[in-house]
Formats: sequence, C-alpha cells, structure tokens
Amino acid sequence: MCQVSARAPHVPLSPPEPSTGIIIYTHPSYVSAPSMPRRDEEEELESEFEPAEGEEFRVRMPRRSEGEIFGIADQLLGASRIRVMCADGKTRMARIPGKMKKRMWIREGDLVIVRPWKFQDEKSDVVWRYTKTQASYLSRRRMLPKEIDVF
Repeated sequence: MCQVSARAPHVPLSPPEPSTGIIIYTHPSYVSAPSMPRRDEEEELESEFEPAEGEEFRVRMPRRSEGEIFGIADQLLGASRIRVMCADGKTRMARIPGKMKKRMWIREGDLVIVRPWKFQDEKSDVVWRYTKTQASYLSRRRMLPKEIDVF
C-alpha cells in the first residue's frame, strides 16, 4: 500500500574533488533560496491590499424591504439577548441567533442590524454585527442615522 513518488533530481553543489572523487549533492530547492523582500517591496505588497482611490468598500446595509434597521447594542442581558437602541428611536430586546452567537461576540456599543418582529414591536432579531472599522467607515460616509451615529 506504499505510494512511490517521483523524486526531483539532485543537483551537484560543487565539482568533484580530483583527489577523492566525492561529489556533494543537494536538492534544487536548497540551491536557490528566495531572499527576504526589501523594505520597498514590502511597502508595495502592503499597498496592494489597501483600497485604491475611488474604489468602493463594500459593507452590508439594512434591507428596508425586509424591515431591517440599524441599532447599537446598549446592554447585554444574558441568555443570548441584548437591549438595542434602534435608529427609529425605540429600545428593543434583541435575540442573538445561534449561528451568529457561535461565530462572533457582540459587545456593548457595537453597531448591529436588527429585524423587528412583526407581531411584537418591542422585540427583534440581530441579523448582522459590524466591526469597528466598518462602523467608522459608515460614519465617515454619513450612512448612519443621526440618532445612532456615535462612531
């Protein structure tokens, strides 16, 4: 059940010595090792990951057709529940679904998207949590309502 793999040919590192006839072999990957990038190369690599001028930074927005609105986590209540101050001026108790609870933690002061319940307006479900970077981006672009723009 052993698998046989083709090995890369070894490359002689130095010519054989005339007196002993010994040849030193080494693997090709060890012969030409890549050098560390220079400082200017590192800066070029970092600039590749930053958005260029005029490039859009995509952030999820509330879907108004589904009744989603912005909110700020006001108080942690325990048992996967938080009190959220919503953009419409109401304070609701929001439920954190298990899918989100396992992936990310929600802290007081986080910007979230909530979906109010249709049959109980004082309760809602948390749909999305923004990172601090995303929240400050939305604040700079003036995409947050004035009631909850604390970033």
